[in-house]
Amino acid sequence: MTHLTKNFARPEKNEEVVSFGSLDPSVQELLTAAFQVRQRAYVPYSGFKVGAAFRAKAGGQIFTGCNVENAAFTPCSCAERTAIAKAVSEGATEFSAGAVLAYEPDVFTTPCGVCRQFIREFANGDIPIYVAQAFDARISENKDVLQSEDPVLCTSIFNLLPSSFHTYRK
Repeated sequence: MTHLTKNFARPEKNEEVVSFGSLDPSVQELLTAAFQVRQRAYVPYSGFKVGAAFRAKAGGQIFTGCNVENAAFTPCSCAERTAIAKAVSEGATEFSAGAVLAYEPDVFTTPCGVCRQFIREFANGDIPIYVAQAFDARISENKDVLQSEDPVLCTSIFNLLPSSFHTYRK
């Protein structure tokens, strides 16, 4: 039975909330890219804008995506899937980190279940996922969109989707 359990092993990673200013500049860059692309979200039905950014493992390029709604709802595309599909279409299929920004008062908006599985498909191991809130009022006030004291949830795809379905492709 032990030969089967190695495929289900998950490293212990704790979720934590840290300040934006305490993050590595490369993570700050990822979160900022997610905020910027969020402004392009097409959300005429819900008004709920989401931005996502994923850093490719090879070369470190950042791929961004926003959510795109449709009147029929089923063909809507979440920001995370948009970013990853864009990356895949350009040849990147492995990522070192991801970031998601949306705004709901007093909570972090993490990826939906479908997006979690989509992220997992392209994560051969655990990758960090950074989640922050987007305060649109800062744009009109000409303030930094992400400020040093802003809270950021530091989690990972294994925390968001434990015991996920995966083919363990090589």
